[in-house]
Amino acid sequence: MSIDFYRNKWGKLRDLVKSLGRETWLTSWELIRITIPVAIATKILEELGLISSLSIVLEPVMGVLGLPGALGLVWATAMLTNMYGGIAVFATLLPGLALTSAQVTVLCSVMLIAHSLPVELSVSKRAGAALLPIAIIRLLGAVVYGFLLNSICLTFDIWQQPVELFFKVSAKSGDLLRWGLDQGQNLGLIIIIIFLIVICMRLFRAIGFLGLLEKILAPVLPFFGMSHKAAPITVVGMIMGIGYGGALIIRETSAGKLGRQEVFNSMALMGLCHGLVEDTLIMAAIGGKFGGILWGRIVFSLIVTYLLVRGLRFLAERRIRIGA
Repeated sequence: MSIDFYRNKWGKLRDLVKSLGRETWLTSWELIRITIPVAIATKILEELGLISSLSIVLEPVMGVLGLPGALGLVWATAMLTNMYGGIAVFATLLPGLALTSAQVTVLCSVMLIAHSLPVELSVSKRAGAALLPIAIIRLLGAVVYGFLLNSICLTFDIWQQPVELFFKVSAKSGDLLRWGLDQGQNLGLIIIIIFLIVICMRLFRAIGFLGLLEKILAPVLPFFGMSHKAAPITVVGMIMGIGYGGALIIRETSAGKLGRQEVFNSMALMGLCHGLVEDTLIMAAIGGKFGGILWGRIVFSLIVTYLLVRGLRFLAERRIRIGA
């Protein structure tokens, strides 16, 4: 082998490492920018004893999901910021919470369905789907799915073992130095997870796994109120996330290629089920089980969208008959 051959190989490897590092840093910066203030704010609330007060307010909803009221703050934070913000609160509240794998899976599932609502609902609106109906679908869908998943887990004794904690937790709530060190360690672990997920996404693209998911889902989606033009875009959004899928929908609607109703159907399905790879891997890293956070979520989202489409068609036909 010539020296030029090895130089070429080394150059490609160096470029790959730089590319992975750049993508990891860009994602991690978003994490750091949100997680640190959220973690500090949560710690202050905890030290002031306000977490218990907030838990009382959120307890009824979390009780429906079979979760402690304190975890309502985790979900609320994820809805208003993003999943990384929810993870920061989750790591802070873990001491003293004896959670099962089923409970963590339920929490991860509702976070996956309803998170980053201010940003993602604005994307849905720009794409042409009314904001309030999509918000109701996501919030109500999260609660219903969480309730069903918890009921199934309890009835069939699934994932009832204590969860194996991913995060480092402090034994002494008043030891601020220890808490700060643990939060730094948690942040470092999450950045490592992000780096591994970036690598996985590259591998999935290289081996055609994402393309395989598209081929599996694309023929099915026309049964859910979408034409052949909207189906591939919806699959991309389901896999890559609402930001990416919504941008494609906005482009297509601007060109007049998609009807208003199928845009709504597409955004409804994407709202319930998106980020199937990256977001799912993040939730799996903190203890969520794939049966609940991936496969169950896909089945639930398809069923809800099917019923929604059929219900809207029935109402439309009924209005036409009454008008006639």
